[in-house]
Amino acid sequence: MSSCEFACRLMGVPKTIQIRDVDDHVYAALRERAAEAGLSVPELLRREATRLASRPTVSQWLIRTRRRPSRTETEMVLEALDELRGPWPDARS
Repeated sequence: MSSCEFACRLMGVPKTIQIRDVDDHVYAALRERAAEAGLSVPELLRREATRLASRPTVSQWLIRTRRRPSRTETEMVLEALDELRGPWPDARS
């Protein structure tokens, strides 16, 4: 079997992640959260890892949001915020 064939077969196999040196208070908090959700700690961490992996990184998100053109000008945003907030308490009319 070639290394490529071995790697292709391995891709379908679930991976194991080991986290070392977890502080006691961190593990206790994880155990508490898992119990509240009716899960084991490994299942809670598996779900959180899946959620984390499905989200873009900050740099990916910034690149994605920079591509969105906006026709809203800063002045319009500030005016809308002023309308929502009302007058400043110390504003002199």
